[in-house]
Amino acid sequence: MSSPPLPAFDERVRFLTHRGQPILLIDFSHLQKTEEILEVVRLARELVARQPLASVRTLSHVRGARYTPPVMDAIKELAAHNRPYVRAAAVVGMEGLHRLLYRAVLLVSRRNMETFDSLEEAQDWLATQ
Repeated sequence: MSSPPLPAFDERVRFLTHRGQPILLIDFSHLQKTEEILEVVRLARELVARQPLASVRTLSHVRGARYTPPVMDAIKELAAHNRPYVRAAAVVGMEGLHRLLYRAVLLVSRRNMETFDSLEEAQDWLATQ
């Protein structure tokens, strides 16, 4: 018996414009299934790899997402992969386990990512970078 199809993820990994600047939204918010989060990671990786080096402003929304060991590994790999493409990175919605994952991602990827409480604050900051 095959698993049910995954929901469409085009709204989860997409460019939006804020104050005239393109920002790549990577929306993990409230995802609970490992396979759903891994699909968002895959799509984000593919989209970022098609962009010019040092050009992408990323906004990762993680509020309410569930992290399993495979998800944590995939996100660390994504952050490391994206490093040459990313101009600035913001993360919104970190709580509890997210903070531990955030520290691990920074250590492994050798990247700097600013944290914010709201999407609006993150977008405002990213638009100035």
